[in-house]
Amino acid sequence: MEVRSPFAQPVRSFLTYLRVEAGMARATQDAYGRDLADLERDLLADDITDLNAVTPRILAEHLRSLHRDRGLQPSSIARHLATLRVFFRFQHANNVIDSDPARLLEAPAKWRKLPGVLSPLQMKQLLAAPAPEHSRLWQRDRALLELMYAAGLRASEVGALRVRDFNPTLGVLLVTGKGDKQRLVPVGTPAMNAVHEYLASIYVALTARGDGRDQGRLLLSATGRPLERVAVWQIVGRCATWGGLHHVHPHMLRHSFATHLLSGGADLRVVQELLGHSDIATTQVYTHVDEKRLREVVRQHHPRA
Repeated sequence: MEVRSPFAQPVRSFLTYLRVEAGMARATQDAYGRDLADLERDLLADDITDLNAVTPRILAEHLRSLHRDRGLQPSSIARHLATLRVFFRFQHANNVIDSDPARLLEAPAKWRKLPGVLSPLQMKQLLAAPAPEHSRLWQRDRALLELMYAAGLRASEVGALRVRDFNPTLGVLLVTGKGDKQRLVPVGTPAMNAVHEYLASIYVALTARGDGRDQGRLLLSATGRPLERVAVWQIVGRCATWGGLHHVHPHMLRHSFATHLLSGGADLRVVQELLGHSDIATTQVYTHVDEKRLREVVRQHHPRA
């Protein structure tokens, strides 16, 4: 007879909450589920079968083992930590456990990883990279890059854009983010011009190649289909190579968008809204990136640095 895990019901209730009440995307739900499966394996290996027996020390050792034994990168450790915090907060709020063992957990400094950011000059190189000599779809590639940098878009968000989401009269973009949450983001003239050029040149031809399943998507593949996330990664990588840049991925455009805004004096709360972050702590990492840059400027140019 199959032995049922003692953690099956608490985990199932939590994942149901994420889906039904929190409205989280399926990919996010799956990531939480995998993280909790890792925790369950470690707990059962230590003969822990009751959530009330889980202590902060046990959770800290679990995170250390992920880093030490499985070689998980800082970003993955941070995600596991976020999962633990939300999971145990949920169990405590629903009286499944007497206290929250994850409440006081902190990520060790060595696990924290600042996001990669392109300088304004590097961004200029990247945005200028799509050209007729490189690709027949260069207008689409330029529109994609301009929109990602102008609006701080995730790879999944730029691929999901529809033509109707672009309002050239108001100069705004309707973005559908994680959990289907929507936000309006102003876009500048270069991005609007790039989209106009793309729509006026090759967009109609691309839609004609499709099978009718494009659903009005703005950015299409060579076969007229909506761009998948992996295709966005490939396009950004190719354009970076054309521009003489290396190790550039789509999220770096989002990081650069936020960092350049803060460098220019934008308010942190405004940047939070533009990025679609529900928690301002997520946005605050970009202030650290900017502080690092400012320290480097002082070190290089101040006579007594």
